[in-house]
Amino acid sequence: MDTPAAAHLLGPVEIRQLAEKLDVTPTKKLGQNFVHDPNTVRMIVAAAEVDADAHVVEVGPGLGSLTLALLDTVADVTAVEIDPRLAAELPHTVQWRAPDHAAKLMIIQKDALQVTHQDFSSAGAPEPTALVANLPYNVSVPVLLHLLAEFPSISRVLVMVQAEVADRLAAQPGSKVYGVPSVKAAFYGEVRRAGSIGKNVFWPAPKIDSGLVRIDRFTSRNQPWPITPETRARVFPLIDAAFAQRRKTLRAALSGHFGGGEAAEAALHAADIDPKLRGEVLSVSDFVRLAGVIS
Repeated sequence: MDTPAAAHLLGPVEIRQLAEKLDVTPTKKLGQNFVHDPNTVRMIVAAAEVDADAHVVEVGPGLGSLTLALLDTVADVTAVEIDPRLAAELPHTVQWRAPDHAAKLMIIQKDALQVTHQDFSSAGAPEPTALVANLPYNVSVPVLLHLLAEFPSISRVLVMVQAEVADRLAAQPGSKVYGVPSVKAAFYGEVRRAGSIGKNVFWPAPKIDSGLVRIDRFTSRNQPWPITPETRARVFPLIDAAFAQRRKTLRAALSGHFGGGEAAEAALHAADIDPKLRGEVLSVSDFVRLAGVIS
């Protein structure tokens, strides 16, 4: 049996050719910066540690740099692309650079913030087991949290985001940059920084550095609390309230949520949390306990 030929990855010349062909100018509005360095996309795939059985969802594939590297490794890729020109061209790019892998690519032309199970089903795409993407920088956290909520099948995440966003996502309680994204990401699994990416691997080069974030989702065996819509609906409003006014104590910050300061204080005591603390020192398990999901 013949082994499929490796994909020919895109370099700066091919990226410019494709952009010129499509009359595409990367836009800030869509958070577009196209990776033109083959070594970088290989590094992203390696950091994701996805294997030949993985069903990957890629958000914002752009001109296809990362897509081609993924197709070399995984079972299939479902690319979610909002730009109709890019979505229409991607299959042609794969046919050009990696014809042996063309059948492994599926496209969903839609805003990633709106994509659902039904979209995957309609496209004939399998439930994704991994999210690997250079996320559009202007909506990276909302897209990440939406996909984790919508697809419990995603067990591994490796995303490239702005460096400061990567720091926030991977921050620990007590850190200056610890906040809502840190806690909500940690609700789903183990979050860590997985690398740094410089400006010069992109076209156009952004003004800031980028970072890789990896999330290994809790499994049924090591799940510390139920990862369900019901649990999320109880925990996430608490997180939002606790960080809405960072300087306030938890008693004050959560008084609106619990219907008064005394009620908030009683709930905090019941969860063995000091009401005089601030939200920035609470771990996700503290928030889950406060929501009454675990004792």
